[in-house]
Amino acid sequence: MPISKIELSGVSQQFKKPDGTVFHALENVTIRVEAGKFISLIGPSGCGKSTIFNIIAGLQQPSRGAVIINSKDATGMVGGVGYMLQKDLLFPWRTVLDNIVLGLEVRGVSNREAREYALPFVHKYGLGGFEHAYPGALSGGMRQRAALLRTLLYDSEVILLDEPFGALDAQTRSRMQEWLLQIWHDFRKTVIFVTHDVEEAVYLSDDIYVMAARPGRVKARLEVPIARPRPREVMLERPFMLIKEECLKLLGQFEEHAEAA
Repeated sequence: MPISKIELSGVSQQFKKPDGTVFHALENVTIRVEAGKFISLIGPSGCGKSTIFNIIAGLQQPSRGAVIINSKDATGMVGGVGYMLQKDLLFPWRTVLDNIVLGLEVRGVSNREAREYALPFVHKYGLGGFEHAYPGALSGGMRQRAALLRTLLYDSEVILLDEPFGALDAQTRSRMQEWLLQIWHDFRKTVIFVTHDVEEAVYLSDDIYVMAARPGRVKARLEVPIARPRPREVMLERPFMLIKEECLKLLGQFEEHAEAA
């Protein structure tokens, strides 16, 4: 079997509430992601997806279990992964290019060297001509491109993306999904992607982990048996529809969608 690039092994997370009772946020979560794969986590609000990301990123210590990266225990270690939130968090006083190179500067690369390294990527991935603009002059989609490039150029092999397109309109979101697949193919990072959009998860992913809540746990792992590259038309084909239907059933949403239709 291939060696996993990243693994959550039996991770549980408990929090003590002010009244002294214990809240079980996660229970025995095990997720294995092979090197270079793209997986998605989907589930209802409160199922612990953000908690999982915080644990992987080393921002939160699990009550039990471990995070393994490249066969080494990385539990509680900060800086081992790239992490992008839904909000782009670009600094308004820095240009697009200076925002993109921020991660490189944190790693000790000089601003001049970082700019020289990043500029070809800025032009290749749709931000050419805007490198000296400030974030306030950009559309939502372009801001997300800049934020994602900053995350990718941080030079981590594992990237966490927490609903990066959730705030975008449908048309921009569709373009960004295709752009993300292109850039993922070029960089060959290992990606863990959180989304509430089932179609988005199926379109982007190699595997989908369906979560359940209270406590957060893995309900099922579904492989997406659709060849890459994936044109947008694949969403109308039977294999795509079957995986989407299975996800909705596991989430308890299929009956709702059927009644609405």
